[in-house]
Amino acid sequence: MPLKISAFPKCYLDTIAGTREMTVFQWIEMAKNLDADGLEMYDGFFTSLDNDYIDKVANAIHDAGFAMPMLCCSPDFTHPDANVRKQMIDTHIKKIEVTRRLGGNGAVCRVLSGQRFPEVSRAQGLAWAADCIKALLPVARQNGIILGLENHYKDGFWKYPEFAQKMDVFLDLVNSIEDRENFGVQFDPSNAIVAGDDPVELLRHVASRVVSMHASDRYLEAGANIDELRQSDGTLGYSAKLKHGVTGKGLNDFDTIFRILKENNYQGWVSIEDGMNGMEEMAESLAFLRMMSQKYFS
Repeated sequence: MPLKISAFPKCYLDTIAGTREMTVFQWIEMAKNLDADGLEMYDGFFTSLDNDYIDKVANAIHDAGFAMPMLCCSPDFTHPDANVRKQMIDTHIKKIEVTRRLGGNGAVCRVLSGQRFPEVSRAQGLAWAADCIKALLPVARQNGIILGLENHYKDGFWKYPEFAQKMDVFLDLVNSIEDRENFGVQFDPSNAIVAGDDPVELLRHVASRVVSMHASDRYLEAGANIDELRQSDGTLGYSAKLKHGVTGKGLNDFDTIFRILKENNYQGWVSIEDGMNGMEEMAESLAFLRMMSQKYFS
């Protein structure tokens, strides 16, 4: 069966969640013209987490003909202050409930490790992040929600990059959490590139635990090469020479990625994280994903 495809408006992230020049309801209306089955949400899109408001968002999504497969959240579970970590857990409990109201049983609520604070060691950060995620698992189980840990770069509103950005740290965190019912991997191949890692290698390690996937793409500016973009820690970061583009036309090997997903009986959603150069590119990326889904999952 072909995979279901959703859309996430990365191009309007700051406009909706930052400056508030656009509302989430306006985005849902715009998205009606896209060939997508669902609309992924970001918690920063919302002006309230009250049930009445969230139900209005859910109704708008469903009335537009979409499902809501994943809520992107950015908890900071590696913060040095224990009170902040406790607050992050409490806040994320509410966001798990919001995910259920928006997406129903089986929807994914994204979790992250947290920021790479200079004073936090690898061992300490891993322990804190794992403990916080494990604390959320009973709530996720009760709500029928899956926690999806993303191999992430940096939330747009954070000071420091992701603690578990590099593959080795990410894998250590994933492997420290045994739950396979309400916890899994939110795989983003482009973020692996930004981390200076091989997306296919990462996927081979986590394929059996992938519960959702972002499908953006990156391409190099003319004359640039990856080696010259590498920073001292081995990552690339959001270099101006590493640009968003139409999915399928960049650095990611989506044939191999989809083949691995198929071999592992993947049945989750694929979300296009695109549109940095306009809605036309987003539509083109969605068409590419439809083609790939038919090719490998029909």
